[in-house]
Amino acid sequence: MNAVQFQHPAYGRMREVTEYASVAVAHNPGPMTLEGTNTWILSAPHQKGCVIVDPGPGDDAHIALLTQGKRIDLVLVTHRHQDHTDGIDALFAKSGAPVRAFLPEYCRGDGEPLRNEEIIHACGLDITVLAAPGHTADSAMFLVPGESAAAVLTGDTILGHGSTVLDATDGNLADYLDTLEKAAKIGHGLIGLPGHGPERADVAEAAREYQAHRLHRLNQIRAALDELGDDATAREVVEHVYVDVDSALWGAAEASVHAQLAYLRRRA
Repeated sequence: MNAVQFQHPAYGRMREVTEYASVAVAHNPGPMTLEGTNTWILSAPHQKGCVIVDPGPGDDAHIALLTQGKRIDLVLVTHRHQDHTDGIDALFAKSGAPVRAFLPEYCRGDGEPLRNEEIIHACGLDITVLAAPGHTADSAMFLVPGESAAAVLTGDTILGHGSTVLDATDGNLADYLDTLEKAAKIGHGLIGLPGHGPERADVAEAAREYQAHRLHRLNQIRAALDELGDDATAREVVEHVYVDVDSALWGAAEASVHAQLAYLRRRA
């Protein structure tokens, strides 16, 4: 989580990242969305159709861009947050492609809820679904093979830069640490295709960085509680610990601190 300059050269176009994955960056930059929400377009070479991962915000120009390319055969959703899902209905209306997510309320057409570790055969690809709770309870990652380089679409579990905020309603640090451990075990040598920011060269390396960051924050929060008292509020802890973060982001940091305090207090 960090602030960014709100310009990006990928607005309004698709950029090829691997032989099977291109990205379109939605023009919704901000402190929580970084340069904007990444919509991923997946398709094996010579295929007429594609899989869209995360339609993004309800932005007409972004949806128009997505529907100007290959025929859309399937839409997948990494998690429920609006910057990833508000475009679902507009994209479904234009493409008719089934939409699949872990939460049934985000599915459309004949799209069924995702199942952990199922393999989706679409557009010449075998896409493995991985439950990835932590950022939200419904978060998913997608493992996609490739001839020259396999990749993991990490959603908001691992970003292109900065750190991830755990959702205030259903974010869970224990789950998140387990998900990072899963990413570290499967991700060696795999490209990370995140929900925000640039691609990561190695998912396992990024996951280990995130684990180290979380453990560092936990140690800082423990030290803060020693000074402030065990009943300190999340806001008091944020103001004590997050001095290295832009104060404009403290509200978001408070959600993560809530999750970290719950984690520590369950283990007290």
